Amino acid sequence: MLKAFACHEIANSSPPRSEAAPTQAQAQAHPRQMQHHNPICSVKGTQPSTSSQQPPKQNMGDNAGLSVNGVYPPFDAFAKMAHIKGIEQYETMYKRSLEDPENFWGELARENLDWFRDFDQSVVGTVNKGDVAWFLNGQINVSVNCIDRHVKKHADKVAIIWEADEIGQGREITYTELLEETCRVANAMKHAGVKKGDTVAIYMPMIPEIAFVMLACTRIGAVHSVVFAGFSADALRDRLIDANTHWVFTSDEGKRGGRTLPLKQIVDVAVDGLDFVRNVFVFKRTHNPEVKMNPKIDIDMDDEMKRHRPYCAAEFMNAEDLMFILYTSGSTGAPKGIAHTTAGYLLYAMITCKYTFDLQHDDIYACVADAGWITGHSYIIYGPLANGVTTVMFESTPMYPDHGRYWDLIQRHKVTKFYTAPTAIRALMARGNDKIKEYDLSSLKILGSVGEPINPEAWKWYYEVVGNRQCYIADTYWQTETGGHIGVGLPGATPMKPGSCTKPFFGIDFVITDENGNEIKGNDVEGQLCIRKPWPGMARTVYGNHNRYLLTYMATHKGLYFTGDGCRRDKDGYYFITGRIDDVLCTSGHRIGTAEVENTLVAHNVVAEAAVIGIPHRIKGEGICCFVTLVEGVKPSKDVEKELVQQVRAHIGAFASPDLIVLVPGLPKTRSGKIMRRVLRKISHGEEDSLGDVSTLADPSVVPVLITNTKVALVGKSF
Repeated sequence: MLKAFACHEIANSSPPRSEAAPTQAQAQAHPRQMQHHNPICSVKGTQPSTSSQQPPKQNMGDNAGLSVNGVYPPFDAFAKMAHIKGIEQYETMYKRSLEDPENFWGELARENLDWFRDFDQSVVGTVNKGDVAWFLNGQINVSVNCIDRHVKKHADKVAIIWEADEIGQGREITYTELLEETCRVANAMKHAGVKKGDTVAIYMPMIPEIAFVMLACTRIGAVHSVVFAGFSADALRDRLIDANTHWVFTSDEGKRGGRTLPLKQIVDVAVDGLDFVRNVFVFKRTHNPEVKMNPKIDIDMDDEMKRHRPYCAAEFMNAEDLMFILYTSGSTGAPKGIAHTTAGYLLYAMITCKYTFDLQHDDIYACVADAGWITGHSYIIYGPLANGVTTVMFESTPMYPDHGRYWDLIQRHKVTKFYTAPTAIRALMARGNDKIKEYDLSSLKILGSVGEPINPEAWKWYYEVVGNRQCYIADTYWQTETGGHIGVGLPGATPMKPGSCTKPFFGIDFVITDENGNEIKGNDVEGQLCIRKPWPGMARTVYGNHNRYLLTYMATHKGLYFTGDGCRRDKDGYYFITGRIDDVLCTSGHRIGTAEVENTLVAHNVVAEAAVIGIPHRIKGEGICCFVTLVEGVKPSKDVEKELVQQVRAHIGAFASPDLIVLVPGLPKTRSGKIMRRVLRKISHGEEDSLGDVSTLADPSVVPVLITNTKVALVGKSF
């Protein structure tokens, strides 16, 4: 689940247009190292900033920064300039989006996107049947909408600011340069045999080339499958096999937080023995001569880019053509390849980005997520670029070289809209306020949160300290499957409540149900969150397994899309996400299935059984707690615990590293053999007094041992 409030942008309308031949300037320009020029239409420096006290911002109106009974109204001055200028306008548009989706979305699609061929109908199908399709018979190209049309109007405007791991080593790419580099990659792919409909895997660090590759795929109609570069070789291999991927893009190495990541080495292990992988395209990030190249399948992209023209004609894509696959964890253990299609996804990413962050032409927008997750797809690449704004791509971490990195980035680039995760907010809040005071953050207008629920204390710190009580907090709730925000406040319209994703986005018909799928109407209610009607950004299927798609999202609550989340709707109609209902954890904004971790643990030869649950974590939001029984003859020890942690890190990735391993002689099971995770949750949360009746367990004697061993395992731990 991708959730934000708490877990990852403006184009003028114009008639459909065909591709034009490259200009002489397009043929000669290249991405350049940063120089000092106009901050929007050219290249600017990325040298370390000088410290300065944060000055007061302009007065935003009589109600600026004030809370009335825990509700923070939108700023008066901001509302006057916003796209959505008040709650009345939101309510009118929202009502129409539900009652007349055909014309509501049809008008937005024609006003905001360029089409090769106009569509005949906006939407057909139902959520219940899982046969939804948008913009029938329309033809479009994603890269044209993200690049070409902006080149024609603002050729020298900066499209991407790349903030490298080391301060001062970044660069900027204008829209003209973005077009040229995207076309060179597209031509390199076509030269290697990549065709429309082929799947291309991308396992890359946060460098500009990842955007070039993603956009190049959309230009020629290839389907990209981006795999987060923190996943292990085994996890990457599984995804390559599932999508039958013939081509992989990577780089020699990656950089993050001062560390070097052996990405090419990981890819080599992943593709070993996979005869269907034809080529591995390798960009150079570190230019380490010790990184080995396989002449049989590897292609050096530094050389390859020089061979190809900076122009490639764009494919005419049908609106429902598959655009990308993105794998997300499932409760069954096997990751699901969430499939998004072209026009509906692009429009939804663009419109949610535009309205959530109230994007204006001169904005410097920074989402500090990773392109390996849906946040990076929708809110680093496609949403901002479709809107024609400048988007920041961040390679580093909030703590490198120190915990002022975010604030330094904001000051140097004069960032206006900033989007990060509660995990980072909580970690920075724990460091105190002194560092923030060294920087000028007065350029900020909107602060976003993504990845997981943000607790009210962190929300208030974000609002009061980072935003100086003068920035709107866009608390976004959504998922990989939804394509974009489904619950979020709009800066000029929606009053804010700490901890709430406020109201549904346009077209999103939230329904709260009981465990049996019966709707619970009215306010001040709690239950399971579903969606009644289709929206353009919804995933169309699970790649290669439509039945799994129907069973996961449509079967449990007839006629509704089931989010898998619990939800409370308060007396004012505000929505609060209460957590996952299925066995999926959200740790540091990353979604990971408990079954996937359990299967990895049991694969170790010393493990007999494993049960994984989530535990509260003040930084990550949710930590990973593993209860493990060992095979006969193996004695519990710290060395065994360390081995098991390494097992998970090696087979899934460091982000899934267990926070707590409890070695136990047995697990609490029913007489039918089902593990009672409820008992494990109570014990790990220190709520053993409320375990209830455990006499029905197959072996009740395991409970006191579980309690004792958990307390021992927690000694010295601080979550």
